[in-house]
Amino acid sequence: MHFALTDEQRAVVETTRTFVERELYPHEEEVERTGQVRPEVAVHIAKRALEAGLYAANMPEDVGGAGLDTLTWVLYEKELGRAGYALASAVGRPSNILLAGDDIQRARYLLPAVAGRRRDCLALTEPGAGSDLRGMTTRARRDELDGRSGWRVKGTKHFISHAQEADFVILFARTDSGPATDAAISTFLVDLDTAGVVVRDGYRNVSHRGYTNAILDFESCWVPDDALLGQEGAGMELAGTWLGSSRLQVAASCLGRAERAFDLAVRHAATREQFGQTIGRFQGISFKLADMTVELKAAELMTLEAAWKVDQGTCTDADIAAAKLKASEMLAMVADEALQVHGGMGLMDELPLERIWRDARIERIWDGTSEIQRHIISRSLLRPLGA
Repeated sequence: MHFALTDEQRAVVETTRTFVERELYPHEEEVERTGQVRPEVAVHIAKRALEAGLYAANMPEDVGGAGLDTLTWVLYEKELGRAGYALASAVGRPSNILLAGDDIQRARYLLPAVAGRRRDCLALTEPGAGSDLRGMTTRARRDELDGRSGWRVKGTKHFISHAQEADFVILFARTDSGPATDAAISTFLVDLDTAGVVVRDGYRNVSHRGYTNAILDFESCWVPDDALLGQEGAGMELAGTWLGSSRLQVAASCLGRAERAFDLAVRHAATREQFGQTIGRFQGISFKLADMTVELKAAELMTLEAAWKVDQGTCTDADIAAAKLKASEMLAMVADEALQVHGGMGLMDELPLERIWRDARIERIWDGTSEIQRHIISRSLLRPLGA
């Protein structure tokens, strides 16, 4: 196998890393201190990303995106992952679900999102339906309003990322009253200023300060027929499309954050002296570095292989689940060991390690818990044998 990066991939990595260091790192301390990204900072980051060609890098060229293949996109996400998540999210990557829209929906939602003029959020999770998406209770029932055919939506979603800054929501809701099957779920595009849509502040989170979540209440909200995205009953298929790319994005960002923590640990071990020598000479520290580099390399190879398989059309859900599982659990280990190498200073906010350590915890939960990823992997092994 050929592992060398192409000239284009090296250019993407270098451009993105330079952007992260110049445009994102300088704001990290403020975000950690205040728990928010100032609107003018978010606007500035988005503007600079558009100028650098880094905005909507996950989108194809024919809709105005960068047109990166999956492997190159994962390398790009890895570099963005080195910075705080709230700041990195200002570099917009519209949901790939929007590609399923018709011409009118593309003009109204997709193209403005790619151009940075509108922002989407995605509403899947409910207070009673997290990992069990088929258990969602938010419903959309056919209903007319002033002679127009449409849908009446009622229900609540929570843990909705950056909904407070979004213009519209990609909403998943049940569209029949029968059993909770895949065919019962449909997808809608709903402007957040629609009557009956209420955006409430979500929960305070120990991970990713400044990256907000919200609660969305749909209080008998009415939307027209053209709000339906794709076919009625195709919601779970669209959700699967998003989850696959989202889990790869999580894996990639974990790599970037782990690499940053690891680099700090190596430099500290090579310069910090105790008992007359640098601490890296003690096996208690040097073996930690060895274990960290092995785990990092394993997670990176699994993630890049999954991305490569996507481009080859051979990737499975289990491939992506394995990458997400390994990378998120690797980050937890590397962040913890890097902090341990630094001793007491590792917990001080003069360094980014305590933030990386805190932020690492959520990666094993969102976009499918580690247990869900293990379920996907184990079922892929047992199902062919009838077990």
